[in-house]
Formats: sequence, C-alpha cells, structure tokens
Amino acid sequence: MYKKIALATVTTLAFAGSAFAQTSFLDDFSGEASLTGGKTTGNTDTEDLALGLKLAKDGDKWRHKFDALVDYGKVDGSSNKQRFATGYQIDRDISERTYVYANADYYNDKFGAFKNGYFVGTGLGYKVILPDPIGWNVEAGAGYRSQATRSTLAQVFDTDGVTPVLGMDGLPTFTGDPSIRNNEFALRGASDFDWAINDKVSLYDDAEIIWSDSDTYIWNEIGLSAQLMGNLAARISYRIDHHTDVPMGTEKTDTATRFGVVYTIK
Repeated sequence: MYKKIALATVTTLAFAGSAFAQTSFLDDFSGEASLTGGKTTGNTDTEDLALGLKLAKDGDKWRHKFDALVDYGKVDGSSNKQRFATGYQIDRDISERTYVYANADYYNDKFGAFKNGYFVGTGLGYKVILPDPIGWNVEAGAGYRSQATRSTLAQVFDTDGVTPVLGMDGLPTFTGDPSIRNNEFALRGASDFDWAINDKVSLYDDAEIIWSDSDTYIWNEIGLSAQLMGNLAARISYRIDHHTDVPMGTEKTDTATRFGVVYTIK
C-alpha cells in the first residue's frame, strides 16, 4: 500500500516537469510574508513571535503552493516554544472545478507532544466555490505518515525527593512514555476557504485532518486581514491544533491567538 501511494505521488510530481518546460520555475510567484505575535496555550503557555511565508504560482492548469512557519516563544527568559513547519503542494486541473494534487509537509517541534514528523501524499481536489470574491476548495487523499512522539520519561524519587527509587535490577526507575516513531498509512482531508469581503478586508478559514491508526491530527485556522497601506495589512488569527492520542503528560490541544502584519508579494 505504501509503495502504491509513494509511486502515485512521485508520478504526479514527475508530470510537473512539463509545467516548467517553457518558463523559469521561480518566475511569477505571489503570496505573503507575515510577522505576528500572540498567546499560545496547551503544551506551552507563552507569548511568542512567528515568521510566516506563503507563496503560490498559478498556470493554465498547474498550481504550486509553498509555505513555511517559524514559531518561537519565551517565558521568564527561557525558551519554551520552538517550532518549524514547511509544506509544498502541486495541483493539476482536470476540469474547471476538479484537480489532482501531490503534497509533502514536514515539522519539527522542540516542546510539542510530537517532536517531528512528515506526510507525503496525493489525492483529489474540488473547487466548491470558484474565486472572486469567495473561493472554497476541498481535498481528500491518502499518503504515508511518519511522526515521533516526545519522550515523557521522568526518574522516580523517594518521598524525600532526593533518593532515587531502584527497580529489581538495581537500576533507577522511570515513569512516563518513551519516544516512539510511527510510520504508517494515513488518510487526509482539507478545506481552504477565502473571502474578499471588500477591497480592504479579507477572511480565510483553513482546516486539515490526517487520520492514521496511531493518531488523528486536526487543525483549523481562521484569520481576518485589513489593508493598512499599499501592500501592508494588519491581521488577527486564531488556530487550534488537536491530536487524539498523545504521550502521557502532554496536552492533546494547542491554541494560538496572533496579531501582526502581513506584506503582500506580487
């Protein structure tokens, strides 16, 4: 099953070569760069700063999308949030509303329930509402998922808090869960909603679900942007990340409320 999914993904990406034949791949990208700060709750309770980048390139039938996010936070001078995430997706239209896609995502999280992971997959997308002023795309597919849980092992001490409790083998005892990496088949669903309310204000609502035997990951982010001047806009956003199965001692749900500025790249 994994080999079939990987083959389908690689084949879709290989077909993309024809889209680059007559023009430079780096030409004609548009998107946004953002600088936001806010409040995070869940596995970390902190005030943090985030740098984001989203780029897209539209052709007659092909679309390329790239995004990256660096999130960093401190409490009392000590880091308690360091997360990096990036993703790439390529779409190929097969009709006015239907398209096939292949995508790859990676993240590294120093303080979250899962310390790193990636997903590679392919699937089918449908444009429920065509753009201007509202656009809504939904996607469904399958892929290969790998992610490593964060170890929550902690040494056990006697009631004095100093003397270690030893096991029958004479070694120190620990409680909690060790780090485990799960490599498995996964199903994916996604929703991408955009609404240009007027010339100055826009709203987006993005969501994704990745299901596998070991854990189901769901996230949703909604944001409102208002143009300030030229290519510069102010933004407020709220995001929820939820895992159904996490190591003992870690939270299933993280939330992030952010305020910041966005620069549109044209």
